[in-house]
Amino acid sequence: MAIPVETFFLSPDAQGTLQAQIQQMVAEGILSGRFQRGEQLPSTRALAKHLGVSRITVTLSYTELQSNDYLTSRGRSGFYVSDNAPEPPSFKTPARKKDTVEWARAIGQRFTGGVTLRKPADWARYRYPFIYGQTDPTLFDHANWRLCAVKALGARDFSALTTDYYDQDDPDLIEFIARHTLPRRGIIANPDEILVTMGAQNALWLTTQILLTPRRAAAIEMPCYPALRDILTQSRCRLAPVAVDAHGLPPDDVPDGVDVIFTTPSHHCPTSVTMPLERRHALLDRARALDALIVEDDYEFETAFLAPPSPALKSLDTDGRVIYAGSFSKSLFPGLRLGYLVGSAEFIREARALRASVLRHPPGHMQRTAAYFLRLGHYDALIKRSARALNTRRQVMETELKRHGLQIAGQSPHGGSSIWVALPEGTDAILLAERLASRDVLIEPGQPFFFGAETPINFCRLGYSSIPSERIPEGIKRIADALR
Repeated sequence: MAIPVETFFLSPDAQGTLQAQIQQMVAEGILSGRFQRGEQLPSTRALAKHLGVSRITVTLSYTELQSNDYLTSRGRSGFYVSDNAPEPPSFKTPARKKDTVEWARAIGQRFTGGVTLRKPADWARYRYPFIYGQTDPTLFDHANWRLCAVKALGARDFSALTTDYYDQDDPDLIEFIARHTLPRRGIIANPDEILVTMGAQNALWLTTQILLTPRRAAAIEMPCYPALRDILTQSRCRLAPVAVDAHGLPPDDVPDGVDVIFTTPSHHCPTSVTMPLERRHALLDRARALDALIVEDDYEFETAFLAPPSPALKSLDTDGRVIYAGSFSKSLFPGLRLGYLVGSAEFIREARALRASVLRHPPGHMQRTAAYFLRLGHYDALIKRSARALNTRRQVMETELKRHGLQIAGQSPHGGSSIWVALPEGTDAILLAERLASRDVLIEPGQPFFFGAETPINFCRLGYSSIPSERIPEGIKRIADALR
């Protein structure tokens, strides 16, 4: 690695000759540990020009440092930090002074608190990872994604790569969403009714900021998506939890005075139950009676491998009260952070302005790469391949859970990638998860999906998107053994 020439500068207050000052700069860099053994120094010509000194001054400095074994010369390639250079002294880090800021008073609004989901960064090292939302490297299409990324880096796409879109999005990605993705959900939308977001969570945040105030009320499913709960709590709106049943959110239980209803009808989070068509119409009627808006988080609709997905709420909406949030991060890989909002043009105009003030737009290169991957058919092929694997894994999961007497409390009739499990009464899922982690098993405790005084502790979500089907039986057995 080459040491940047910008690292060096002469202080106007420095003492000694220019040669001595240059020697001191290099020696201090080595002794402080900033310059590592084997790293290349700037050339004598480049450093002389940068410092505004003669080249012979730099050459003499380097030569003197070489004679003291700080530097070594390698033929015509230049000077390097010597392998025999003095070791940086080991200093104890000085004790940091105690903060004098009273942070309890200084922080005007808190964004921490509550039980949150924890995704271990090293989940792949566990042999039995029953966690949700991670990508199985054996299923992902690395080769074609790489080709699409390289294509998006080409000269033809220079503008898409480098342009500051400000409040706009990649037109190729918007066109694909409008012409291919949304029609599959029965949704017809114009480009000015679509906004690309940094995943579904960003879409929900934008929606909350625009629609809710401390004087307004939001209905939220119970249990619910923990990140949505936190977003709504931070908005300081009034929360109205509505308990879900075997068919999702009951419309009649949505209380009066609610301004916005948040729901996950295709795959309720976390139980994965699906709202039937009749109830979807009833929910629209209830929202109309309340003059409320509906925010539909339609994550995972692509994983309907058992039966075609039900029509999106947005497709049944005749008066523009449904705002639709979708995500490619769930179906491709979570690190992609690409989602989209669909709503009336007036709402999208406000969402576009808010997004521009916070993060401008998702990176153009990622948008164009995703557009190529979608448009060239790789996305559909990946979904089909994943669906076959998920179908096999689900069958094994159901068989093994039944074999060991574990109760399935919720799963989608259309497919999905996880199962909601009710553990024996009195079981603390958080403690169970800690015990299982030491046995090479990861599960997701259910507590973070609830909020309020009476939080059930005996639920967990078992994902099967990241675990091969042949490992599932042993993994379920270890869960059952830990419970016993």
